[in-house]
Amino acid sequence: MALTQPDPGVLRKAQRGDERAFTLIVRAYERPVFNYVMRLVGDRSLAEDLTQEIFIRVYQGLPGFSLRSRFTTWLFQVTKNRVLDELRALERRPRSVATLDDIPPLEAIDQPFERMETIDAVWRSIEALNVDLKMALLLRDVVGLAYNEIADALEITLATVKWRIYKAREEVQAALLREGITVATTTRPVATAAKPAV
Repeated sequence: MALTQPDPGVLRKAQRGDERAFTLIVRAYERPVFNYVMRLVGDRSLAEDLTQEIFIRVYQGLPGFSLRSRFTTWLFQVTKNRVLDELRALERRPRSVATLDDIPPLEAIDQPFERMETIDAVWRSIEALNVDLKMALLLRDVVGLAYNEIADALEITLATVKWRIYKAREEVQAALLREGITVATTTRPVATAAKPAV
C-alpha cells in the first residue's frame, strides 16, 4: 500500500505556517513515520521522541520545501537523517535491550499461535539486518514507497535500492530457514542480483 501525497492546498497552507493544515499532515503521516522509526531503533519511547523531533524539523523546513518534489520522499529523507544521527549517538552510549513486547504488532492479536511465532521470527530477522538494508526494506515493505522514492529518500541509486531490498529479503529468508520456518515467496525476477557500486 503506497503512501498518498498530501493535498497540494493543505501543503501550501502548511508551508505558510497554518497550524491546522500542518496538523492534517502530521495525522496523515505520523503512524507510518513512527512505525518506520520504531523498527529501526527498537525502543518505543525513543521512537516517539524521534517522531516528534522529525515533525518539528518538517515544520521548520516546510517553507523551503519545493512542491515539485514528492512530499513523502522529502519526509523520509528528514526521517532517515534524524534516525541515522540517533543511531550514531547510540553507538557511543550503552544500549538498552528492546523486547518484543516493545514492538507494535502489525497483525491482529487473535492470530493462531504458530502465525504469531512466525511474525515474531520475521521481525527478529529484520532487526538483525544492518541499518542500510533495514531502511530500504522497511520503506518498501512497511511504508510502501516506490523504489524510485526510496532511492530519493535514502539518497542512493535505484540499482542500490533494488540490491539492498533483494539482499535484505534474502537475509531474512535465510534467518527464517535457520529457525525452521519456510516462507512462501513469489517468483518475480529481480532486476539485478549483483551488488552495485555504492
